[in-house]
Amino acid sequence: MSLTKQFLEKGKGIIATIEKQEPVIQEVAELFARSILNGRMVHLFGSGHSRIMVEEMWPRYGSFPGFNPIVELSLSFHNLVVGANGQRQAMFLENVPGLAARILRNFDTDERDTALVISSSGCNVVPIEMAEEFQKRNIKVVALVSKLHLEGSSSKKSDGKKLTDFADYTLDTGAPLGDAMIYLNGLDSPVAPGSTLGGVLLINSIKAEVASILHKNGKSPKVLSSGKIVGEQRAIDLFESAYDEHAHLMAKLYENIGRHQ
Repeated sequence: MSLTKQFLEKGKGIIATIEKQEPVIQEVAELFARSILNGRMVHLFGSGHSRIMVEEMWPRYGSFPGFNPIVELSLSFHNLVVGANGQRQAMFLENVPGLAARILRNFDTDERDTALVISSSGCNVVPIEMAEEFQKRNIKVVALVSKLHLEGSSSKKSDGKKLTDFADYTLDTGAPLGDAMIYLNGLDSPVAPGSTLGGVLLINSIKAEVASILHKNGKSPKVLSSGKIVGEQRAIDLFESAYDEHAHLMAKLYENIGRHQ
């Protein structure tokens, strides 16, 4: 079997894993939709490559307002790899205790908010503490992890707790321990990771379910759309109105900052 076919077969396994989680996906969608219907937001956080899933949710074509993408560049800016702003620093910083609390200090959250925290291993300090901080604020947390990778890894948090210890719901990408899925003859380290594939499937399944719930409840989402589908003017109108709605929602996270500290 060719390597491409091997990867695609592994991908089919990931799809099957996601499919089995449909009941949880629907519960999570209900939770997130409730926040948006209440005029609040779903906070999204992921360090490292988990940032991909944050930006997959919002903003991009086929997505809509209601999500607060918390992308901390010091934890997720990989382009330079080495030197200033390099990957070594990012990997060090994602295990610095207390950083999650400093990040969340910038937002006036509400118990009606919800949160999605993404971490393949679920063992790095900042994502774990981010979920912990959300729960301290009585905010429901959904963890998106790779279950086999999490179970086979040790937490870097001093008390040994993992991301799932601070989650109300857990979703599994279906990726294997170590993430990479393809072995080559004579090479001891596998290539071609699978967590992004599973993560994107989960994100977009949730997105579709949330959109349906909003639409059924009289709050049709302002979806960022291509002019090739909805017409150029309609696409422009949606773009402007969606970004305006996002700005208004974000304003709520800043207007009372520090007054309840």
